[in-house]
Amino acid sequence: MCGIAGYFALERTAAQPPVSAEAMLERLRHRGPDDSGVWRNERAALGHTRLSIIDVPGGHQPIANEDRSIHIVYNGEIYNFPALRASLARRHSLRTRTDTEVVVHSYEEHGLGCVQLFDGMFAFALVDGDELFLARDPLGVKPLYYALADGWLYFASEIKALLPVTTDIHEFPPGHWFHSKLGWRKYFWGVGEDEAHAQRDWLALVREALSTAVTKRLIADVPVGVFLSGGLDSSLIAALMKEHIPDLHSFSVGTAQGQDPLYARKVAQYLGTVQHEYIYTEAEMMKVLPTVIYHLESFDFALVRSAIANYFVARLAKDFVKVVLVGEGSDELFGGYHYLKEIADEEHLQRELIAITSRLHNSNLQRVDRMTMAHGIEGREPYLDLDLVKLAFAIPPSLKRHNGIEKYILRKAFANVLPDEILWREKEKFSRGAGSA
Repeated sequence: MCGIAGYFALERTAAQPPVSAEAMLERLRHRGPDDSGVWRNERAALGHTRLSIIDVPGGHQPIANEDRSIHIVYNGEIYNFPALRASLARRHSLRTRTDTEVVVHSYEEHGLGCVQLFDGMFAFALVDGDELFLARDPLGVKPLYYALADGWLYFASEIKALLPVTTDIHEFPPGHWFHSKLGWRKYFWGVGEDEAHAQRDWLALVREALSTAVTKRLIADVPVGVFLSGGLDSSLIAALMKEHIPDLHSFSVGTAQGQDPLYARKVAQYLGTVQHEYIYTEAEMMKVLPTVIYHLESFDFALVRSAIANYFVARLAKDFVKVVLVGEGSDELFGGYHYLKEIADEEHLQRELIAITSRLHNSNLQRVDRMTMAHGIEGREPYLDLDLVKLAFAIPPSLKRHNGIEKYILRKAFANVLPDEILWREKEKFSRGAGSA
């Protein structure tokens, strides 16, 4: 996980940019405390701050192809990169073990269509000769913003890096790419298009898909832990991780009045994780509030409340791990929110679930990314694995809500994996469960 920033001259006559790539990177230093680098030519600059996760000693960016005609800066994780790398190694001289280099060579082999090959979360900027190629993952798990000023296109992982240039800043849309010669293209057409098949064994499919999603997100050359609220979603993630990591570290926070720490302790004891807990006060919440808003880049009231708890739990985790798995996405896929119970019509419910999933990049994904990155750790969301997302929207909505019980099929799929008081615990918003509400 990292931060990227840079610029590209859309017009050859453009004057020199008023802000350097190095100055932009200074505002992203928290995203990549381990390393940084800049490459530039007369038309472009690519900057990178690195959080070392894969190939810790050898993954310095920007990275180039063999003849150095193509350069890239990249933020994210491509979980199928080992398979892609094995294929590319037969035709390319690979100098690192990183997924970043796999993106470069996949672009050489497949052109702009390479984004269709990547299973993961990503935002990258690639310069090929006199052309720029920008892309963002299908759901917008990783952030990317851009701005146009005086013939230059500027881009960065966070808004704050672009503010020295202009306040006219735009979000790079998820599931899109931009090419300086070909313009904008949408390559991901959204979720919820798969046909539902009522006779399928949905319980087995959900178990397999979530287990696979968790397993692929364990890939790292650094310690991996889990944010554990004691709710259904994060507890299932922790249970599936524990099958692979015997000394799994789990992290929970809340106020003295919050319910999450109590339930998280029960889950940690049941699973046998190495549990870390931090209880914060209202005074501490007020003290960190300006910092939280600075990193969050949003004044949305509900988002800020949850971000406070996220900030504390990320701060707690940073001394023990560099990667954490989180439970975001489950409520959108499986109908966890209380207001959804008011939607009686199944087609209406399906449309609403698709809509809120498609907007995650501006809500919970933004919160997790900014709060983890504020402390130099990487958050990964197994529930938003594309295979699981497609499966979830093929499941009949009636199986997601049964007798008023939200996420019913998810609970049934993992019966006996967790104690019943956790498995059937009623949905509680993260901010309320932690006591930040």
